[in-house]
Order: sequence, then structure tokens, then C-alpha cells
Amino acid sequence: MYMLPLFLGDVAGSEILVILIVILLFFGSKSIPGIAKTMGKAMYQIRNASSELQNEIKKSGAGIKEDLNIESLIKESQDQLVQPLDQMYSDVENSVHYTGRPQTPIEKANQLEEVQADEAQAIIETQEPEEQKPEAQASINTEETIIEPNKPIE
Repeated sequence: MYMLPLFLGDVAGSEILVILIVILLFFGSKSIPGIAKTMGKAMYQIRNASSELQNEIKKSGAGIKEDLNIESLIKESQDQLVQPLDQMYSDVENSVHYTGRPQTPIEKANQLEEVQADEAQAIIETQEPEEQKPEAQASINTEETIIEPNKPIE
């Protein structure tokens, strides 16, 4: 069922009919066209005034936006906040990887590879089997015998 969009959404058709009959009885049939004409003009004027007000608000809002230039202010503020953080980050990065001179990206990559290779070698050395450790002790003992040849060999 299709309902006409009215400003009175809860009023049914029979209620509107009752309201129209009351208006007809109260004002009479001769004055109703004049009242409708006056109401139409008033609604037209209200609609025009409303649209003019909306246009003025939009124009003033755009003018204020251009005057304030909010986007550039936000960008400048962001740059001012980010610059010290970037400087602190680069200082910390340079302190951690200090070589005495600025490093190129290639040097940084090579240094990282060396560190990773050293870590891998340390892991491999810690995972050697227990059988190789006595051999290392034997080589140390033979070196002692070389260093001190005057002692008898047991």
C-alpha cells in the first residue's frame, strides 16, 4: 500500500478527511482558496529563505576554510612533530651502528650479513658433539708438552 509522504506520518486517511471537513465548516468554502494561496506563498518564501541561508553558510564556510588554510596548518604541525622524532631515530640508529663515518646502504647490508654469519657460526660451535671436546683437550695438553720440554712425559 502506497502512502503519500506527509509531514504527519501517523495520520491516517480518514483522519485527514475529518480535518478537511472541520476546516471547510470553520472557514467556509469561499475563503479556503485564499487561505491555500496564502499558505503556498508562505511555504515558497520559507523554502527560498532556507536555501539562501544554506548557500550563505556554505559560502562563509568555504571562505573561512580558505582563510584559515587548515590543511597546510595540519601539514606544518605534522612536519614539526615528525622532524624531531626522525632526528632521534637517526641518532639512535647511528649510535647502534657507529663506524666512525656515515655508512652507505651497501655497507649497512654487508655489516648485517657479517653479524648474521657470526651469529650462525656461534650457534654451530655451541652445537658441536661432545666427542670433539676431548680432542680439543688433547691438543691443549700437547701444546703444554711443547712449551715445557724439560718435564718428563707421562
